Amino acid sequence: MLSRHVLKQVGSCPRAARRAFATEVSSSPASSENVAQSVRPKKSEKPRISTAVILNRSPILTKAPTPFETAFYSYQARIRRALSNPFPHDFYFKQGSLLQTRFNLEERQREKRAFGPSFLPTEDVDPEKAAADKAAVEQLAQQEGEGEELTSRTHKADLTNDVKSLDRKGQRNLYLLLLAEENGKDVWRFPQGGLEKGDLLHQAAQKDLFAECGEQMDTWIVGRNPIGVYKPKPASNEPQDHVFFFKGHIMAGQVHVDGQRVKDFAWLTKEEIGEKVDKDYWEVVSDILSDC
Repeated sequence: MLSRHVLKQVGSCPRAARRAFATEVSSSPASSENVAQSVRPKKSEKPRISTAVILNRSPILTKAPTPFETAFYSYQARIRRALSNPFPHDFYFKQGSLLQTRFNLEERQREKRAFGPSFLPTEDVDPEKAAADKAAVEQLAQQEGEGEELTSRTHKADLTNDVKSLDRKGQRNLYLLLLAEENGKDVWRFPQGGLEKGDLLHQAAQKDLFAECGEQMDTWIVGRNPIGVYKPKPASNEPQDHVFFFKGHIMAGQVHVDGQRVKDFAWLTKEEIGEKVDKDYWEVVSDILSDC
C-alpha cells in the first residue's frame, strides 16, 4: 500500500509519482525473496550406509549332556533293560565259544552299571578260568582294535586360551571380531565396510569381508536380507551412519589381517564379545548371537 506522502505527490508531480511507484514495486520482490530464503528448510544430508558380517563358526562337537540329562537317560536305559526280554545268546553264539564268553562278561558289566553290584547273582566259576577268559577277551578286543581311547573333547587351544584358533570351544558358536582403528581409537567390531555405487548390500558385505580379513577363507553369506541395523550417535555436523548386519558362515580357511587398519582378530563366544565391544554396539548385536 502506498504512503500518504506518495499520494500527495501524484497531483503535483506525475514524474515523482512514477518514481515512487517504481521504488515501491522494485522493493517488493526482493523482500519476498528474503522471507522465502529464511523460511526454506536446510537440505538434509544423506545417511552413510555400511555393511557388516557376523561370521559364525558353528559347533564342531555335540554338546555334552548336563547332569540332569545324564541321570534321565540312565533312568530310561534301566527301564528299557528291566522290561525287555533276555537276549537269546544261546541261539546266536556257539556254546562255550570265545564270543559267547565275551558277551557274558560284557552283559554282566552292563547289568552292573544299570542296577548296581548288589543286583548281580554270585557266579560259581573257578577263579583261574575266570582270569583266563578275561585275558582271552582282552586279547580279542585288542586284535579287533577295540578299547582305544577317544580323543579328548578339550582342545589344546582351550588350555592355552588361543582366541585365534578355530578349534577352541568346540561345543559353542564362535564369531569373528576385529580390532580396528576408528576415529583415532581402537575398537572391537565385526568385519565392516562402506557401500560403493551399484553394489547390492549382500555383495558389499562379502566384498568388505574379504577386504578386511583376506581371501584365504571359504565363507557363505546367508541370504540377501540384513538381520539387524546399528545406528551410532553421529558427531556434530556429520551424517547419520547405518550399519546393516549380515550373517555368514566359515567352512574352511583362516583370517589374515593387514595389521594396519585392522590390527588383530579373535574368534569369541557371545559372552566374550560382550566384554569387548561398546555398550551401544552390544545392545544391537546381543540378540543376534546364539547363547550356546
